[in-house]
Amino acid sequence: MTTSLWRQHVLPFSIILGLLATITLLSDYFLHLLNLVWVGRYLGIPGTILIIGSLVYSLRKRKYISLGNPKSLLTLHEFMAWLGSLFVLIHAGIHFNAILPWLATVAMSVNVVSGMVGKFLLDPSRRHLQEQRQDYLQRGLQQPEVEQAVFWDAVALDAMTKWRKIHIPIFIVFAVLALGHIISIFLFWGWV
Repeated sequence: MTTSLWRQHVLPFSIILGLLATITLLSDYFLHLLNLVWVGRYLGIPGTILIIGSLVYSLRKRKYISLGNPKSLLTLHEFMAWLGSLFVLIHAGIHFNAILPWLATVAMSVNVVSGMVGKFLLDPSRRHLQEQRQDYLQRGLQQPEVEQAVFWDAVALDAMTKWRKIHIPIFIVFAVLALGHIISIFLFWGWV
């Protein structure tokens, strides 16, 4: 019996993304409850450092550096980017003080989602769709019937294959907005 691409891959992805949002909201809530809002304010610094550190994988992948195992660096990239994003999201909290940091937060969030699509959905979804097609063919369905049976899964997979077209440009937008936010903090807090 075949299972839905939605149930097997998209739903777990959605749950993990929901957990990121839940952890962020609960952390921000407890920081406010315990009168520790200042902790959240400073979590942006280690979060940013973790996100920058996660770029070692991208440098290795594009052959700007040669150190490290690409597979290990990918795992490290995913972990550091997720944890760094969590810290930055807690840092952003539910504060609506300025537009620049919120634009950076939105761009980072889109980037996190697109990265998670690449990690959690793309390859498993390709395999799942191929297994479904093989299963239907083994049951004796003809090719047009098979394509009709997997139509919505194929549409979802096609949409997911475009994740890189979003991931890298959105990262660049995030980096520019985050840099603008960091520079404005240095200027307005009198750190320079």
